[in-house]
Amino acid sequence: MTAARLEVTGLTAGYSRAPVIRGIDLRLGAGEVLALLGPNGAGKSTTLLALSGLLRHGEGTVRVDGADLPSGKPRQAARQGLVLVPDDRSLFTTLTVAENLRLAAVRRGRVADVLDLFPRLRERLKVNAGALSGGEQQMLALGRALVQDPKVLLIDELSMGLAPVIVQGLLPVIRRVADETGTSVVLVEQHVSLALQTADTAVVLAHGEQVLSGAAADLIADPENLEAAYLGAPATPERAS
Repeated sequence: MTAARLEVTGLTAGYSRAPVIRGIDLRLGAGEVLALLGPNGAGKSTTLLALSGLLRHGEGTVRVDGADLPSGKPRQAARQGLVLVPDDRSLFTTLTVAENLRLAAVRRGRVADVLDLFPRLRERLKVNAGALSGGEQQMLALGRALVQDPKVLLIDELSMGLAPVIVQGLLPVIRRVADETGTSVVLVEQHVSLALQTADTAVVLAHGEQVLSGAAADLIADPENLEAAYLGAPATPERAS
């Protein structure tokens, strides 16, 4: 078994002492993409917030390259290489594309790399982020995360507010980044089939708990079990990993 880039064991987190997610276990090697799936309210975004340190977790451990991440410490998580792309993108809308990228970049060369990944941003460098289209804003949000040289990239609802055709163009970029840089990716995505086509592995959450996990290709091949997991039914034991 390859060494884990991200290892999550028994993660429990929530709000006002009420757990939203319970006993979450995740494991990714370098360059692996994991699709975190489930219906609305399943706990996907809560999981990413807990991993990124923006939400304290009550129980469990989060490790990057074997080093523990302290609970509720987003700056420490970022220093250890864990970077979140939130569902609202959180851009500086009154700053230009170039300014957004420069502010986040850990080194100048990373900006050029991102512009190679997203040529459209090169054409829009002097445009304020608030004037970009939804697809361009998502490119910028991804680019701003990538210039931070993440070891683990957490992407919450890549397709939020975007047409499927735009999502189809962005997901191969995520796959390319993982393959070429070794960045591990946890992808929360509502377009299930597209996410599974991009990912190596997948985990389905329902009511804050893992109900199905396995290779993405296996989940694609078993749509009935996947549908049952979305409805909160236990996965068929011989089919779940």
